[in-house]
Amino acid sequence: MVQSTAYNNTGIFYYKYPGILFLILICSVFLSCNNNKSHGIPVTSGKRPIPANAWSAPDSGKIPKDKTGDMIRYGKELLAHTAKYFGPKGSIAQLSNGMNCQNCHLEGGSRLFANNYAGVLANYPKMSYRSGKIQPLSGRISDCFKRSLAGKVPDTNGTEVRAMMAYINWIGQGVKKGKKLFGTATEKLVFLKTPADPEKGKAVFVSKCKVCHGVNGEGILAEDKITYTYPPLWGDHSYNNGAGMYRIGNLAGFVKNNMPFGATYKSPQLTNEEAWNVAAFINSQPRPRYDQRNDWKDLKNKPIDFPFGPYADNFSEMQHKYGPFKPMQVVQR
Repeated sequence: MVQSTAYNNTGIFYYKYPGILFLILICSVFLSCNNNKSHGIPVTSGKRPIPANAWSAPDSGKIPKDKTGDMIRYGKELLAHTAKYFGPKGSIAQLSNGMNCQNCHLEGGSRLFANNYAGVLANYPKMSYRSGKIQPLSGRISDCFKRSLAGKVPDTNGTEVRAMMAYINWIGQGVKKGKKLFGTATEKLVFLKTPADPEKGKAVFVSKCKVCHGVNGEGILAEDKITYTYPPLWGDHSYNNGAGMYRIGNLAGFVKNNMPFGATYKSPQLTNEEAWNVAAFINSQPRPRYDQRNDWKDLKNKPIDFPFGPYADNFSEMQHKYGPFKPMQVVQR
């Protein structure tokens, strides 16, 4: 997860990305969060090529110098420093847990396989299979506040939510509905043949994550004591169990491509097994609970890694949480 570090009165942002989300969303997050040399992090051998037609975000320097541009820049600021405005000590309202939207949507939602905003403009409003309803973008933002930020919903007609939507829509300009894009959401990792192992994941966390996210996953507060330099991965100020990062597949894919600090899709630092296992460890830890009784009315649409029943199959809740997932996938076909 990441935090931007400076914002001046001219609206120019300079960002530094020191650690996970969610290993966070998530994961990641969302996970050693300093440079590789100082912490001796081994880099996975070999580099993965990025297709020439992969999506890339528009240049933020080209945001218009007018009132529309002001809204876009304000939206970017809100997404990068959500806690400053809506956290426990927020200047606008106290609605969220202290994390930032950017902790899961890295680099202002512009990074490959880090929950970027590439396809948002082209696809919203869209059907939310979780709610069973057509959902506008404002509704998606509301969900993030309730789940990933473990908080309450801001005024969806207010300036702040409209500014967030302005930025998200700006970054997705030029993408056509239905177009397949490389690098959106999080990477779907190949399923393990065995269940993901929280104990093995704990060893990964201790060796590569705790330096940034704390021994107890509590994160590290910034000097202002308002925002996190490195976000918490569990506990009261992390995402709740209704968040997308609580699905182990989402968190594992996020971690694989973004954690520890310096990892990218092209040059990952964890094996797939390490990513699955550390995601299992993180999501085995305590966190806020969310009332999900109204989610997934049509069980056929429920993801196989959703860790709460009921299900349309006969696999156990434990297997839906940690796997192995391949037998479930075979049954779904």
